[in-house]
Amino acid sequence: MTRTNPDSCPGVLRLHQAADGPLARIRLPGGRLEPRQLQSLAEAALELGDGNIELTSRGNVQLRQVRDAAALSERLAGAGLLPSDTHERVRNIVASPLSGRIGGWADVHALVPALDLGLRAATRLAELPGRVLFTLDDGRGDISGLGGDIGVHATDADEFALVLAGRDAGIRVSTADAVPVMLAAAHAFLDLGSDQWRLHEVDDGARRVIDILGLSPGLERLEFGATHDIPIGWLDQENGLVSLGAAVRLGSLSARIAEFIAAIERPIFITPWRSLVITDLEEWPAEQVVRVLAPMGLIFDANSPWLHVSACAGRPGCAKALTDVRADATAAVESGRVAPTNQPAADSDTNGHATEPDRPTSNLDSTATDPAAPAPNMASASSAVPDLGPAIELRSADDVMVAGRQHWSGCDRRCGRPRGLVTDIVATENGYRITEDTKQATDRLRIAPPTPKLGTPVVSTGPAADAGAAGPRAIPQPPTTATESG
Repeated sequence: MTRTNPDSCPGVLRLHQAADGPLARIRLPGGRLEPRQLQSLAEAALELGDGNIELTSRGNVQLRQVRDAAALSERLAGAGLLPSDTHERVRNIVASPLSGRIGGWADVHALVPALDLGLRAATRLAELPGRVLFTLDDGRGDISGLGGDIGVHATDADEFALVLAGRDAGIRVSTADAVPVMLAAAHAFLDLGSDQWRLHEVDDGARRVIDILGLSPGLERLEFGATHDIPIGWLDQENGLVSLGAAVRLGSLSARIAEFIAAIERPIFITPWRSLVITDLEEWPAEQVVRVLAPMGLIFDANSPWLHVSACAGRPGCAKALTDVRADATAAVESGRVAPTNQPAADSDTNGHATEPDRPTSNLDSTATDPAAPAPNMASASSAVPDLGPAIELRSADDVMVAGRQHWSGCDRRCGRPRGLVTDIVATENGYRITEDTKQATDRLRIAPPTPKLGTPVVSTGPAADAGAAGPRAIPQPPTTATESG
């Protein structure tokens, strides 16, 4: 395949003209946001956009309906979110969100600043297509299966596998060499002289990059597959503190909720599953955060049907969309027409919150955090748009009832479709066409059962709901002695 159009991936300085107005994409290397940066984004969304912050499948964020591009650029630069005018679109770096705090062989977040700085320091690397993705996996397998272009995957405390075009290249490097080798691979990608946007699109691209690097692959190869291990709920860190994993409905975070999160004054990580992790909390403040933010719409329940549903922009944001798929997907969830695979509808309210107050359920099991545990072989699920089974007859929006992981699309392009096993619900002129992945019938999701130690999901109503009425500062502030790392 040869690309005939230039790469038009948006950024802050080059907006995308969406059907509902200009769209800006802000890169967040490693998904990390400092509280003041999230506050700046919330203010920008309210004052310059549509009032929401969209989370992307690369751990970045977007603002829609941008009214003043120059004002946005100035504001983001002041917050440290636009450190380079020339390289802003190539800072696509995703990393294991829990790395350095829970599980994994190595803390890959320690590599993110060096990789970001190395990208920005090389003038030539500004020529990389905006779709090139760098991946840093700490060995648990949550990131390498995303199909990145250049990355590393921890195999031990001081050893990484080089990942090219989403596959183990057979090359092993030390922690000290990980970033230099990735940067050299980025230069090698440009040396190929291809018009393609992604390494896997280049004929024999990975082997040719290895040849340019002058490295000799070994025989051992790791297999990577797409997973759906969203870190949700109460997550005990190895240092005795707590992280809170929260899903965001269809990846759209309101500016008001973002201000509440910023007021917690702890590091935040945006994940490639359009969720977020609030880190380094003491136990009591973490409980109060959940009691305030769950009623406002953040999802701390690993059993919520919202974790199964994703959607493209749809109308009115996309001119190619045939309908408002987000409204239809929301109606399906709220009416109980979305359930976990091979399970009846959850015993919860329409917002996906359980009815007993306690700590939120975590979905992490040993295979999600222990890199030594055998990972499931899901290589067959690793393509972005896998082979699909027979399409079900067309249905009206109110008649769509699908169990398990599903993606709603406004047209056949299926933008934003997650990797792995997904049922496609695609709008047509005559209703929705439902097409099930051929593997979906037997092995749907890797969301583990609740861990008994962590209790039942969070309550969504009651006195705590009123705590949010006073504004962001109503959230109790964690002690200042808590550590900040990663």
